[in-house]
Amino acid sequence: MIAIRPRSVQSVALACLLALGLSGCGLSAELDRESNPERKPTPRPTLTVDVPTRAANPSPSGIPTHPPSVPVQEGQGCPPSGLRFRADEGDAAMGLRAMGLDVTNCGDRPYKLNGYPAVTVLDASGDPFPGVRTVEGTDKVSMAPEDPGPRSLTLAPGESAHAALYWRMHNQDGVYLRVAPAKGDDTVTVRPPYPLDIGPENILGTTAWQPSE
Repeated sequence: MIAIRPRSVQSVALACLLALGLSGCGLSAELDRESNPERKPTPRPTLTVDVPTRAANPSPSGIPTHPPSVPVQEGQGCPPSGLRFRADEGDAAMGLRAMGLDVTNCGDRPYKLNGYPAVTVLDASGDPFPGVRTVEGTDKVSMAPEDPGPRSLTLAPGESAHAALYWRMHNQDGVYLRVAPAKGDDTVTVRPPYPLDIGPENILGTTAWQPSE
């Protein structure tokens, strides 16, 4: 009787496996040649992935750009009136909202101010926001700072004046402001960096024009 060492058995098994593998590869290649004698590559299905696209030039504040029907103050140059208006980003505390309104004399002659700005809140379509009343002074806006009162100002070319707008928080947004140096003057429409969450049946209080610091 001949003893068979375990290592020899393993070697024989490994050789058999290799032989089967090689013959299997050869059979697979031969079948492939018979089914595709010209050896053209078999096309493989491709995976298509739909990548969502972002809207071009999105608005940073998250508000849509103004429609063409709302003519806003141009960003460059000086308006024919010689006055340029600007609303700032505003502030908020305990339901009280505040926003600064500046007017700059960009013309070539002095401009006199005495009193309060004329301000109308507009919706996204450029129409007056329903039910919002603008009043001179801050007495009717709860917790608003005291209005310093009107004073006569003369803005030399390049000089500015400042007024403050106050209102109580509501759940709807006014998007534009139609402003004038005083009631009866020519108006322009400006768009603040953020909307006024003033809502209907609300009051917008304005302080009088004061020299800008």
